Amino acid sequence: MKPERMEMTTAQTVARRARRGPFRRVLDFVARHVVLVAAMATVAYLLLPIAVVVMLSFNRPAGRYNYTWNEFTWHNWTHLCGVEGMCSALTRSLQIAGLTTVGATILGSLIAFALARHRFRGRSATNLLVILPLTTPEVVLGASLLTLFVNMKMPLGFWTILIAHIMFCLSFVVITVKARLAGFDGRLEEAAMDLYASRWRTFRRVTLPLAMPGIVAAALLAFALSFDDFIVTNFNSGSTVTFPMYVWGSARRGVPAQVNVIGTLMFVTTIVVVLVAQVVASRRKS
Repeated sequence: MKPERMEMTTAQTVARRARRGPFRRVLDFVARHVVLVAAMATVAYLLLPIAVVVMLSFNRPAGRYNYTWNEFTWHNWTHLCGVEGMCSALTRSLQIAGLTTVGATILGSLIAFALARHRFRGRSATNLLVILPLTTPEVVLGASLLTLFVNMKMPLGFWTILIAHIMFCLSFVVITVKARLAGFDGRLEEAAMDLYASRWRTFRRVTLPLAMPGIVAAALLAFALSFDDFIVTNFNSGSTVTFPMYVWGSARRGVPAQVNVIGTLMFVTTIVVVLVAQVVASRRKS
């Protein structure tokens, strides 16, 4: 095609697109970027409830219920513990989630290493037992644990909640760490031991650093599951009130706006942790 003819065709195409209306141009953009538009719409759909929570954290409710926008205020942020019982419930949930994270991560990582690196009698049955809590409805799980604690004559409270949380978080930790170990190259350990490193030194310098991303991800997942759990906690809490139970109890008389503040802080903290992890990972690669 001659250059003059090509320039004329290009000019006609540009002129034809310019004559189209804005709606038609939007449709053309969507047709050319279907995957990008679908991804953006999905992310917007997922972030919409979080955006509402953040917005209502700055709202001064007109009545007991913080469901509609009334007036902007900083009072909810500056008086975070102004609602009776909320901060104590939050502190209790953080304590349980922290202890659950430590216990479930240590036990789950040891089980994952045993299942991924060793062959022993009963390995298939152990894999099945690890998956069972994931497939069991939480109502059944909570009722079963309650029956166990009652038969053992254990007083319901902080420690029964902690035991229950470690029990159901254990499965998530095992599966997450085991998935990380599945792609582990065993030749790296062999190379370290060929260079006269002991088994403990090989584990500390080679195995553990390579497995650490999976362990950290499992720990964060365990913390989130423990802090957020309501059903299992409700069965085994006795008179102990955690933050999810406080929110559920206060819903009948009006959830305070400070609950939205705590939700916003948890979301921001999660984003910061993820960004820090990404920065550290990128620096290690460089």
